[in-house]
Amino acid sequence: MRSLYVSVVLLHLIGACLCQFPRPCANSEGLRTKECCPVWDGDGSPCGALSGRGFCTEVEVSDEPHGPQYPHSGIDDRERWPLAFFNRTCRCAGNYGGFNCGECRFGYWGSNCAEYRESVRRNILTMSVTDQHKFISYLNLAKNTISRDYVISTATRAEMGENGENPMFSDINTYDLFVWMHYYVSRDAFLGGPGNVWRDIDFAHESAAFLPWHRVYLLHWENEIRKMTGDFNFTIPYWDWRDAQSCEVCTDALMGGRNSLNPNLLSPGSVFSSWKVICTQPEEYNSREALCNATGEGPLLRNPGNHDPNRVPRIPTTADVELILSLPDYETEPMDRFANRSFRNAIEGFTSPETGMAVQGQSTMHNALHVFMNGSMSSVQGSANDPIFLLHHAFIDSIYERWLRTHQPLRSSYPRANAPIGHNDGYYMVPFLPLHRNGDYFLSNKALGFEYAYLLDPGQRFVQEFLTPYLQQAEEIWQWLLGAGILGALIATIIAALVVTARRKWKRNQRRKRVSSYGERQPLLQSSSEEGSSYQTTL
Repeated sequence: MRSLYVSVVLLHLIGACLCQFPRPCANSEGLRTKECCPVWDGDGSPCGALSGRGFCTEVEVSDEPHGPQYPHSGIDDRERWPLAFFNRTCRCAGNYGGFNCGECRFGYWGSNCAEYRESVRRNILTMSVTDQHKFISYLNLAKNTISRDYVISTATRAEMGENGENPMFSDINTYDLFVWMHYYVSRDAFLGGPGNVWRDIDFAHESAAFLPWHRVYLLHWENEIRKMTGDFNFTIPYWDWRDAQSCEVCTDALMGGRNSLNPNLLSPGSVFSSWKVICTQPEEYNSREALCNATGEGPLLRNPGNHDPNRVPRIPTTADVELILSLPDYETEPMDRFANRSFRNAIEGFTSPETGMAVQGQSTMHNALHVFMNGSMSSVQGSANDPIFLLHHAFIDSIYERWLRTHQPLRSSYPRANAPIGHNDGYYMVPFLPLHRNGDYFLSNKALGFEYAYLLDPGQRFVQEFLTPYLQQAEEIWQWLLGAGILGALIATIIAALVVTARRKWKRNQRRKRVSSYGERQPLLQSSSEEGSSYQTTL
């Protein structure tokens, strides 16, 4: 990148966020005042103002025009986010972050958020067995742990009353919180009346914000798992699917194998076979003009490879990735799924990797993996139900990182205006609160405190992908090795003692035999009954 310093300075100019909706703000008072500036317990002041961590301020949204894909105005809560709910939020200073400035922004640690630390995301297939199991257990823990800090909205703002007299929020577990967020950002817009919706709207897909939005999404997901488990070294692993012939992570030891009785279900040997999905019935929500309320809707579905081969002939290859990385333009007109020779549109999967030209009836790159999984992951709004979503998007993010490092784009390369609604540079990402602007994450992950193992230099990569797992495995079994060593030493000592004892006994027996034999051949005195001697002397 042109300068890591410049990237860090850009981050210092923006506030940090976590997810919607912060529990302290999800009430009648918050809705009535339209203020979400929670108290930081560290000093008892809103946004930690007394400690200089941040301050409560007016939200200023961008007035740049969006594209023609969404011709409506004032009918959807996500327009001019987050003004339908709040117009005052915390703005954190320096390296502080969180909805009340009580945490650190991405990449920073310590009580004063002064320590920069770079975490490494690793290939799940090269991780140690212990780390693989830990990742799976963290996912399951998140699925069974109610989020401490956040709730979801189960109704539109209008349904909650003009002054917030009818707040409609609900608890949700940590994993499903992010499933719901992915649904909410991509759902159809209600136009009024059952089934009357506008479908050509998505605040995180099919335009420029696709990559920055999912980068922020993964960073917050990591942060929530770290807080929940206390494991602040945790990172989301990635699945490098280039040139794969099948779903390599679809095993019971990892993301779940295929059920032998029903190929659409997961094997009962996988912990994920008991998971219930949410937000997978958009047509039903549209018919009722209602939001997904996170009620369980059935088992996780997946049947990898049994999809329409005309739509996805194969999993993307190394050559496909290299071809799209050569595209110099991040976004091109009309800045949607019909854009030609746009890196964003190519990696999202709406163009041919070979030509860079938009294609219809086929899904490539990112989209290809979603279709290939042939189940819960194949529908945009409910795709995050499948935990493979995380592995897949981590690898997509690494390709985004490679493009940024290769082309070193200026901030001006990101569209400032006329992108589809929600995708302009200055638009705040839906549904994060407080706030992130799209363009603020059009920068290298080095400024955000994380790296990918396969992008490290060769020496560092050897340590991360080969030496570290080996040492971790050795650490896992050192007690057994020590016990085996002690037992082996004890057995060896016993055997040695037996050998020494046996050898000594053998030597004594040999000496006795030699003495006995020698006395018979050379007697010093011989007695004879005839001579009347009563004794004989032997040596």
